[in-house]
Amino acid sequence: MQIAVIGTGYVGLVSGACFAEFGIHVTCVDVDSSKIDKLNNNIIPIYEPGLDQIVEKNVKAGRLEFTTDLRSAVEKSKVVFFAVGTPPKDDGTPDMSFYRQAAEDVAGAMNGYKVLVTKSTVPVGTGKWLRDFVTERIADGMSFGVASNPEFLREGAAIQDFMRPDRVVIGSNEPEAIEVMKELYRPLYLIETPIVITSLEAAELIKYAANAFLATKITFINEVANLCDAIGCDIHDVARGIGMDNRIGRKFLHPGPGYGGSCFPKDTRALTTVADQFGVETRIVDAVIEANEFQRQAMIPKIEKLVGDLNGKRIGMLGLSFKPETDDMRESPAIDIAHTLIERGATVKAYDPVAMEESKHYINGIEYAADEYDAIEGADALVIVTEWNQFRSLDLEKVKRLLKAPKIADLRNIYEPEDMRELGFEYVGVGR
Repeated sequence: MQIAVIGTGYVGLVSGACFAEFGIHVTCVDVDSSKIDKLNNNIIPIYEPGLDQIVEKNVKAGRLEFTTDLRSAVEKSKVVFFAVGTPPKDDGTPDMSFYRQAAEDVAGAMNGYKVLVTKSTVPVGTGKWLRDFVTERIADGMSFGVASNPEFLREGAAIQDFMRPDRVVIGSNEPEAIEVMKELYRPLYLIETPIVITSLEAAELIKYAANAFLATKITFINEVANLCDAIGCDIHDVARGIGMDNRIGRKFLHPGPGYGGSCFPKDTRALTTVADQFGVETRIVDAVIEANEFQRQAMIPKIEKLVGDLNGKRIGMLGLSFKPETDDMRESPAIDIAHTLIERGATVKAYDPVAMEESKHYINGIEYAADEYDAIEGADALVIVTEWNQFRSLDLEKVKRLLKAPKIADLRNIYEPEDMRELGFEYVGVGR
């Protein structure tokens, strides 16, 4: 089977490379010729561990190719994935202009039966719209299928998530399209991956509902952590105690400065707008969005507790990306925290293993360090914002020597408070 993937952003590139790893011939298409040129020269435009090796391997094997020629890619493919961006507009609704243009281009290239599959995160009802839109633009009598196949890829672990997923969701109202999709995912049957077959609308909603629930779980534990700070107990004890209940589960019970990234902020807002369109209130999700914005600013008093008035203070910041193992800065808590520190008169010098170049598009007015110790040297306090592994094993005696005073605000709780205090640090965490 041959497939085309329209869009070589994060989802499209990872999906295309992993399908090629299954032995399928994949053509990835993008309108950005400079991005295609880079990919054809083995330059990967995103940071994702292991992706460069999979791309290189499958290009050499002839199973993966990159082009701007959408027509050729569609004509020779049986399945066409839409993996274009749907960024949020100011009102929270997704911008569907790229998706609509891709649909128009694909319709113009149709030359026989194909299954058109949405990978992008799109509003409920998009699959029905796609069928009507394409039907109006193709020759009478030409048939095609429509399906929704939402992605559940974690940045930093996307290859593993694709190759060994918790489940695969296939949404379609057409038996033939479902059979084609099941054949496409046949390699995962061998490892007994659950395949969830739903209607188009249910699959579209599953993506939003899953991310909204995970965002709610993060926000809940953050609020309990704030209560732990007030009471004087340890959030890790509370999280462990509730996480052992299988109805709750242990994952996503790690407090911090709030969620970020390309999915949770966008999808929670999009879910509320979809609900508004159907006249349904989403009070829980609305509260999650508000509480997450509050959580970022709740980190500032922790830093002030260490250094007092921020005006004139020098802060060493470790971590800029919204999570480890990615250079993604979208909605990163580091953006709001850095800007607030600067607004209050502090100087910020930051280090991130991979996201510093990307952060220049999001944060103004900070200095960039050569390494973690360069960021710390001469600072009034160290603030840990992203839990990169290399920050978990800092030479703490060296850190203490480099800081003006041994003060650490650990916003990811990667160190133990008692250990840090025994070493002579004034230490604050989140809920500890």
